[in-house]
Amino acid sequence: MRPHRYVAALAVAGLLAGCGSAEPSADDPLKLAFVYATSTQNPFQEMAFGAKAGADDAGKVELALSAPSNVDGPQQVQLFQSAIRNSTHGVALETLTPDLFVRPLNQAADLKVPVVAVDTLPPSGTKVDLYIGNSNTELGKMLGEEFVKQVPEDATGDVVLGNAIPGLTLLQQRLDGMKSVIEAKRPKLKILGPFDSGSEPTTNFNKWNDIVKANPNAVGYLGVGAQDAVSLALIQKNTGRKFLAGSCDPDIAALQAVKDGYVFALASPEHWLKGYIALRMLADHARTKKPMPTGWWNTGSLVVNAENIDQVMERQKDETSRKAAFKAETEKQLADPAKYLKPIEEAN
Repeated sequence: MRPHRYVAALAVAGLLAGCGSAEPSADDPLKLAFVYATSTQNPFQEMAFGAKAGADDAGKVELALSAPSNVDGPQQVQLFQSAIRNSTHGVALETLTPDLFVRPLNQAADLKVPVVAVDTLPPSGTKVDLYIGNSNTELGKMLGEEFVKQVPEDATGDVVLGNAIPGLTLLQQRLDGMKSVIEAKRPKLKILGPFDSGSEPTTNFNKWNDIVKANPNAVGYLGVGAQDAVSLALIQKNTGRKFLAGSCDPDIAALQAVKDGYVFALASPEHWLKGYIALRMLADHARTKKPMPTGWWNTGSLVVNAENIDQVMERQKDETSRKAAFKAETEKQLADPAKYLKPIEEAN
């Protein structure tokens, strides 16, 4: 990724003074921002790529991208507070620590800075009316369906689940969706976990290494985070073992693991689309002054397996290839937003 612009935190008193959403003229660039959880992991990089493409297509946008270098909720709050002061035409927010954002999001509302929630539902007690994200329950079901294709109907043994961020609702939804399919279609399998697999790359590898050693004879190992497939593939390479492994997100190393046969499938939340749609909504609202859509905009998900791995790897090659591959889908969604919107309380 390109270097991000990091901005210093402001005192709350200063934040609330002399600020608000300025009316852009036809010739003025829009000042928009995307603040996200971390710059070092694939899901958030994908969203940032999408946000940049959305800003480029909207035209005349000064886009500020900012994120901590690792998951750090308090630092991200500071970045968000700077964004709502400096990017007054709108801010898209993706966070893994939503509970820390009740007050900052209400500050944005007081300042009349539009905010779109991306990937993670806005916390209760805030006035964010548009949430853009996939169905994580459905994503988990998709991965579960891919898993049951790999094992006979009468299979017995253990299936080990990992959770990269215990307590994060969207990952629990993925796990619940996956479990519902396995329990219904392979009832003789015993589900173990979910065990904490950690989100940062080194931690994730070490934790999965311990989990696999503690459960050496499992039928399969399934994660719901971006690093899980990468770690599980590396464990197979290091040990010479071969086992069923699946997870989420199109990290380049995870895609290569599918290509090489170490991972049977990935369930991609298609994060790029979320960043793109969020920035287009903010830009269109700032220019036209028409109300933004409200509710949950489900941008969709994708199964990545041996059948489409070459196509997806070509898509993920660089920013240009992503934008070209998603062009038809973005045009379709932007042409008929109502088709993709549901009440925000139905988000799952």
